[in-house]
Amino acid sequence: MKLETERLVITDFTPDMARAVHENSLDEDNRRFVPDEVFETEEDAREAIAFLAAQYGSPDGPQVHPVILKDGGRNIGYVQMAPVEGGWEIGYHIAKAYTGRGYATEAVRAFLPEMAGRMGIREVLGICLKENAASVRVLKKCGFEPVFEGPGPYQGETREIFRSVRKI
Repeated sequence: MKLETERLVITDFTPDMARAVHENSLDEDNRRFVPDEVFETEEDAREAIAFLAAQYGSPDGPQVHPVILKDGGRNIGYVQMAPVEGGWEIGYHIAKAYTGRGYATEAVRAFLPEMAGRMGIREVLGICLKENAASVRVLKKCGFEPVFEGPGPYQGETREIFRSVRKI
């Protein structure tokens, strides 16, 4: 995959991205909101990349793609479609040093219709912690409609969640 926006390139993972994936995963927001996506070592990140790259083209596995800045080529995060109970969920993470600049919104807007089209998906879920105001804003900016706010399953626990849906 290679999608380009005004400021970003969304592409496939390669093994040489392990250091950036490791570093991007360590910020406090990632630890707080998606702790299962924290890679404590570069080797952990390399193993995750190998697994994710092996999923490309699979109708069943997560489709996770790095987000690269056009200016400088820095890997700043990822965008994904992941299977969840009841369908497919959009996911994204932009490293703390790059948040607040609209990169997540830009990545989701480009990735969502392309990936949904490739996978034949007509509806995508957006699920995040209710306290993650930045992710709630991204979902709303990208056309997701709220369907539930309250206690629900998140990362193996019951937490206050924001659940939304977007028809494609």
